[in-house]
Amino acid sequence: MKTSLFALITAVITIFSIHTSADSISNSTVGAGGYDLVSYQDGKKPLPGNGNFVATVDGVNYIFSSKENLKKFNKNQNKYLPQYGGYCAYGTSVNKKFIGDPNVWEVVDGKLYFNLDNSIKAIWVKDIPGNIKKADKNWKKIKNVAASEL
Repeated sequence: MKTSLFALITAVITIFSIHTSADSISNSTVGAGGYDLVSYQDGKKPLPGNGNFVATVDGVNYIFSSKENLKKFNKNQNKYLPQYGGYCAYGTSVNKKFIGDPNVWEVVDGKLYFNLDNSIKAIWVKDIPGNIKKADKNWKKIKNVAASEL
């Protein structure tokens, strides 16, 4: 019994090791809740990505719905990446890092912004230009600070 349990555990570890070493992705952090970042730019409902089309930026894996969207992203990542590392845009404007909800979003001047939830977004949209200005300034200071320290 112990031998078969050991063999099973060894097999699982081996399969996992082969799978994880087969690619260059060092972690499985998925950005934007798995949504295709390029699809936000058309103003419609964002499309879910899939594991066939992946780009990794700063240790975060972004998945896309098509090869075409992956190519668009790779040509101009800064155009498509969410602002403030995907944290809530309003939270950043008040020196906080709240997890941004990829279903609560806005594209402003070609840039993607997430907010914590719809009630926070309702506050944010009252002064989008002012909140972006504050968030841009704050982000420089808090970018590398842990959310728990703010």
